[in-house]
Amino acid sequence: MKQRADRADVVNGKHPRGHGRRSDGPRRRVELDPDTVERDLARLVLTVVELLRQLMERQALRRVETGELTEDQEERIGLTLMLLESRMSELRSKFGLRPEDLNIDLGPLGPLLPRESS
Repeated sequence: MKQRADRADVVNGKHPRGHGRRSDGPRRRVELDPDTVERDLARLVLTVVELLRQLMERQALRRVETGELTEDQEERIGLTLMLLESRMSELRSKFGLRPEDLNIDLGPLGPLLPRESS
């Protein structure tokens, strides 16, 4: 005969098979600080923008190397990428972020962004 959990027990974290069991210790709470939330959100958004900027830069370099762009197109792309990098630098400064702060660690997969070679 199957044992059936009472709905209230499951909701209260007392599932008979131990699923969804809550710890008896103090629960960790998310502390919301407006300054931290803004900076963390900026970090996430800037990380995505930086990833896209690097991908666009690599694609532009490939197109230049294959000779499929005119000189004017190369110049426009170069200027656009320089302006984007400049604006990224301004935004990082505004939020107190360094370029390495945007490189999120993905655990076993390693860092999100390739490390810049000096």
